[in-house]
Amino acid sequence: MKIALINPPWRYDHSIYFGCREPHLPLELGYSKALLEAAGHQVLMLDGHLCGTEMQDLADETAAFGPDMTVVTTAPTYLFWRCAPPELRIPREFIVALNGRGGRTVAVGPHASVTPETTLRKLGADIVVRGECEEVVVALADGPDLRQVPSIAFRDGGEVIVNGGLNASRFTDQPALRWPDDWVRRHDHHHHRFGTEAHGPGAEVEASRGCPYHCSFCAKNEFRDAYRRRDLAILLDEIDGLIAQGATYLYFVDEIFLPQKPLLEALVDRPVEFGVQMRIDLWKPEMLDLLGRAGCVSIEAGVESLTREGRDLLTKNCKLSTDELADRLLYARRSVPFVQANLIKTADDDAEMIAAWRDKLQRNGVWANDPVPLYPYPSSPDYQRLWGQPDSRAWERAHEHYLRQFDHFSDIQDERPLPLRELEAACGPA
Repeated sequence: MKIALINPPWRYDHSIYFGCREPHLPLELGYSKALLEAAGHQVLMLDGHLCGTEMQDLADETAAFGPDMTVVTTAPTYLFWRCAPPELRIPREFIVALNGRGGRTVAVGPHASVTPETTLRKLGADIVVRGECEEVVVALADGPDLRQVPSIAFRDGGEVIVNGGLNASRFTDQPALRWPDDWVRRHDHHHHRFGTEAHGPGAEVEASRGCPYHCSFCAKNEFRDAYRRRDLAILLDEIDGLIAQGATYLYFVDEIFLPQKPLLEALVDRPVEFGVQMRIDLWKPEMLDLLGRAGCVSIEAGVESLTREGRDLLTKNCKLSTDELADRLLYARRSVPFVQANLIKTADDDAEMIAAWRDKLQRNGVWANDPVPLYPYPSSPDYQRLWGQPDSRAWERAHEHYLRQFDHFSDIQDERPLPLRELEAACGPA
């Protein structure tokens, strides 16, 4: 079977999206391609965002391949499944531009994982995948009978069939990904790198998937939930391939980069620098020293709240005090050039306490962000605490709540976000 895998050219005007807007490698499509080719399928993988391809040109190139099935993602790479743009306008624009020329259309991503029927209707796709997508995409290519494929929703006449539960990939033995040389050359973005010179291409890799913690704000219930660690030999093979292609910086997309001594020791002698997102309370000083020696130049550390009560409310299960967290961040800065403490904005914040804490850290070389408003993603415990299980208006409800609750937004939201109904004007009815 001929399968097209598509990352569309993303844009974020008037979106609440607070993730990075630069292109990143579409890891979910990379894994799907490797597994599809191993199963004997012919695959075309296109990245409109990284390669700067206009939407209509991307659709025409897809159609020229003559695919039996076309897969499009609803979030810009696995890195941002937990904080995806709520609106589905970009994948919808691609499906409209494709205009029936791509065989079966399949959408993968966080939206269908939590609200499959709504996503199917809004996009006008034939099938959506629920949960982590790579094995399900292969099952769709291998088996023409949709009722035998788990973790999907599809149209059957005027009815939407939801088949099976959420898919969680095995992940530990996912093959080493290989990217086109041109893609790596184009990838000049070094994700979350500040304060040190970026030279050469960057790339994204995945050492682990999921998280053993269950913070109330984290939108991972339907995907990337259970913690799994990738086989080290496979991971190093992928890293060595990227280094051979000229990559000088890697960003680990892991939800939580936990201390892993064998990986860090293997990176010490490799000519590559890297960035991570982590919980600083889980790293002892000696492991932070090793992290710096291994080439880490950027840490994004989730602190979220400056009071124990606030962290408990977010179900952080953090054992350190606020002062101990600050000390650990300052210790990390001794060996890692850029360290950031992430804070979340809540209604009960003490503005003076936050300003004083940020000032103390910043005077000592650690950046602490202006607290970011919390978006209650439908796949997060916070959403369920407020409204129960997600329904057909889950995304609209979360969006309206977010816009009502806050009068200013994150540093990169330079335009006032619009209501979801306006962003999704071209989408089908939910």
